[in-house]
Parts: sequence; C-alpha cells; structure tokens
Amino acid sequence: MDRFWLPQYPPSVPADVDPFEIDSLKALIEDACSRYAKRIAYHSMGTAMSYRELDRRSRAFGAWLQQRAGLKSGDRIAIMLPNLLQYPVAMFGALRAGLTVVNTNPLYTVTELTHQLKDSGAAAVVVLENFAATLQQALPATQVRQVIVTGVGDMLHWPKGPIVNLVLRHVHKKVPRWAIPEAHSFRKVMAEGRTLQLLPVTLDHSDLAYLQYTGGTTGVAKGAMLTHGNMVANILQARAWFQQVALDQLTFVCALPLYHIFSLTGNCWLFASLGGTGLLIANPRDFVGFVKELRRHPPMFFMGVNTLFNALMNTPGFEQLDFSHLVVTLAGGMALQSSVAARWKQITGCTLSQGWGLTEASPVGCVTPLVGPDAEFNGSIGLPVPSTELTIRDDDGRALAIGAVGEICLRGPQVMRGYWKRQEETDKVMLPEGWLRTGDIGRFDERGFVFIEDRKKDMIIVSGFKVYPNEIEDQIAKCPGVLEVAAVAQTDEHSGEVVALFIVRKDPSLTEQAVKDYAHQYLTAYKRPAAIYFREQLPKTNVGKILRRDLRDELAKSRSASPAA
Repeated sequence: MDRFWLPQYPPSVPADVDPFEIDSLKALIEDACSRYAKRIAYHSMGTAMSYRELDRRSRAFGAWLQQRAGLKSGDRIAIMLPNLLQYPVAMFGALRAGLTVVNTNPLYTVTELTHQLKDSGAAAVVVLENFAATLQQALPATQVRQVIVTGVGDMLHWPKGPIVNLVLRHVHKKVPRWAIPEAHSFRKVMAEGRTLQLLPVTLDHSDLAYLQYTGGTTGVAKGAMLTHGNMVANILQARAWFQQVALDQLTFVCALPLYHIFSLTGNCWLFASLGGTGLLIANPRDFVGFVKELRRHPPMFFMGVNTLFNALMNTPGFEQLDFSHLVVTLAGGMALQSSVAARWKQITGCTLSQGWGLTEASPVGCVTPLVGPDAEFNGSIGLPVPSTELTIRDDDGRALAIGAVGEICLRGPQVMRGYWKRQEETDKVMLPEGWLRTGDIGRFDERGFVFIEDRKKDMIIVSGFKVYPNEIEDQIAKCPGVLEVAAVAQTDEHSGEVVALFIVRKDPSLTEQAVKDYAHQYLTAYKRPAAIYFREQLPKTNVGKILRRDLRDELAKSRSASPAA
C-alpha cells in the first residue's frame, strides 16, 4: 500500500527496520548484558544493579527453572510482581530458559487470577508475598506446579532489605497470612541457581515469548500470543523512531508497571537494548514518594499515562524538580488531554509527545515526531512507525478515504499471532492478509497524521449523533476546578443516550451548574452533559487508565443515583 505519511518522517528515521537483525529476546538481553556490563541497569529503592549483575542473576534464575523446577522450553511461567528488581531478573531469566512469560497483575482478584493461570496453563508462578494469600486461593483450580515467593526487600542492599521486609510484614501489616506448603523462597532459588548451569536453548522469531493478557475491560481477558519476532520487531521500530534524539545512557522512569505491555516494550526492552538505566517505581500512586525519587534521579526519558502526569503536576514539590536532562516524555495508554500537555510543557520545558498502540501489536503502532514543528501537541497520535501499514476502514472492512472516520486497522511484523486458544475471538479481529482490527475509531489527515476519535465501545449516540468521550473529556478537563473527568453514556427515554460526566474536583467549591455553564460555552448542544456526578476518585486500570465501563455499569445498576450536589 501507499505509505503516504513517509515524507513526514524525521530525516533520521528509516521507512523500515530489519526484524531479523536480532534472533530473539534472549539474544537481545544477553548482548545488552555483555555490551553494557559496567553500566547500571536499574535503580530501586536505593539499590543499584549493573548489567553484569543482571546477567549473573537472571542466568541463575533461569538455570534453577530448568534444573530444579523441571521446566522446559515453551512452558508458561506467570510473573506476579510490581516494579521491583525481582521482576527483570525473573522475566529475563525465564526467557533465557526458553519459557513463555505470562505477565500477571498483582492486584488481581482470586477470580481474575484463577482465570489467567488456568487459561494460560502456567506451570510456575513468581509472586510477591503481599499477594500470596490471593494466589493460595486460586491455586487449586490451576495447573501450577512450582510457586516462588519473594518479599519487597529481597534484592535490596543490607541492611535495608531485611528492614523493609520486617516493617511491611509486622509494622504496616501489608502481608496477609498465607500457606503454600511447597512454595520456594526467591532468595533460596537464587542461591541454588548460582551453583547451576543455564542449559543452551535455541529460539527464533516463531517462538512464543509472552502470553500478554488484555486488560479485561471488554469482557473476559484473552491472552495475546506475542512471539519473539513480534517483540523484537517492535523494539527495533521504537528504537528507530527514538533515534531522533540522543538516547545513550538515559535514565528511564519506570513508573508504569513492567507487566503492562506499554511499559514492558517501551521501558524494559527499549532501554535495555540501548544500555539505559531504569528507575523502578514500585508504587507510582505514592506521588510524594515518587517526587522524592525523581529528585534523587532527575528524569531523562519518561513514559506514562495522562492521569499519571496530571497527578504528578498536582503533587507538591514537582515543579521544583530538575528537568534540565529530560529529553523525551511520552504519553500512551489513554488519550492525552491538551490541558495536561500544555501544563507539562510549561513546567518541564519538554514536549509531552503521544504514542498509540495496543497489546495485540506489541504494542506500538504510532508515535508523534520528537523534534521539529510536528513535535508540538496537536491532538494527533502521530505517524505509523517504520515497517507498519495503517488504514481506516468501515464496519465491513473496506478502506475509507483520507479524513473519513472509521476503525483503525494495522499491519506489521509486531502484530500478534492470535489469541491463545481462542480462534473465534482471533477471527473477529484479524482480517485477511494480516490486518488487525484495533477497535479504535480514528482518521488520517492529508499529511498522514492519525487522530483517535475514541474506542468503538465507548461511543455515545445522542439522537443519532455520534459523541466521542475523548473530545468531551479534553474540553471539560480545562474547566477551572476539575482534576479528572470521565464521560460515559447514560440511557435516556427521549434521545436514547445522553452524556454523563463523572468528575473529581480540584476545587471543592466547584458546582454542577459551573460545569454546565462551562460546557455551554464550548460544546454544541447534543455534546453537553445531561448529568454530572462528583466522586472522590475514578476507577482505573493498573496503569491509571480510567475505566469508563465501570462507570457505565454503575449507572445501569442504579438509575436512581443522585446527581452532583
């Protein structure tokens, strides 16, 4: 197809990458550990780990999985950890042993965890002790044979590590009682692994690297089968795009959980391929503590979501941080609001760029330019990355003209093999010739920049008119006194649906009438909110994306909910 957007590429970005430049993720991380052995790979809670140490520790963990746990190439291992040093050690070690990693949200309920472990057929799981009680309840219905349990402080320097574990267990009571008789201690696993040899494993692009489960926001979570080839391609695509700026030895802020695909590819793998240093933020919702970490380690490359950036800018002390080294800030995962982008640029001096993708595409599909006039925020998600094709299609799969609004479809080497054991679900999203239906509604402009209108499932239909929540939220976020906002459909006997707003106030005195008056100034009649509900907080995913579905469900369950007072 005609990739008419290529003339807009910055001069340093190639039209295509060679995905066969790297054989596998195993080869990538082993090369990085050798090439950058003396550099710091991670900072976490005052402890630094070099690439040489990462090599040694991940090798030991992989050897234990092979020789003590009896796991073979292709077996699945679930990793249920926040952003601690244990995560990269376990993840890289598992991949070096030829296993398939099942990234697992530590905050899952028993039902969610049981589904994922059972569906994936995971044979082993690594879990933080804080969540071992949940795992204990899920285990009987799964095929898990090996359980490895770790504490927050297990990889921190002495004496901080034992102190952290002691305080979390006995002072703050953050570790509920659990009993898994056959569980192995992470520390003992590492000690045994150091005496073992990592057996050679041959991997290529066709081998499965991850079962990356979708967020479950559209129903039962499905495992996207991401191969070594998918992941390597997307890492090279991202690396080619970000070579617009100097990325050597950057400090990457790893606030989004590494088990989420946006952070996994962008933070974990991209920076490892460049020999960067990852600043692991174990609890990004502790914004005061987060700011302290940024004070110790001035940010250079920062990936996040709109709600994270917004919250940080409302945290005392953030404006006084040193941003002189900040080269790239990238938003993804949800729509970036113009008010957030403008304020970020004002405070940090760094443009808040925007990227777009989805789990099924490993995930990056589009990114805005990082330099030049097109780098300034204009609401676009940017241009398709190298070796990627993109079209806008109607419900029947027919390509639409430039400017027409339809479903974004994507094709490239980063597109998943399909959904694990769900051929019917795979057939719903995969069109002939390798095209992926993304579920996002958008359009091209004449230069090839892509604009997201909204998720197909979130669209509000008011008397036949299509209303996109992103547009409403972006405008209402500029209303004085609004901290966060979500727009969802509320059923209405006259127009079918109307716009309902859920708002977290920055100014406690903000009233429903003030919001409606503001909306009257900037939104046409059918886009204005018919109902406004104030909340202390909004439901979010593990990466901070607002869950509109939960809000719609709330309205559906209780149409008698009282409007804002």
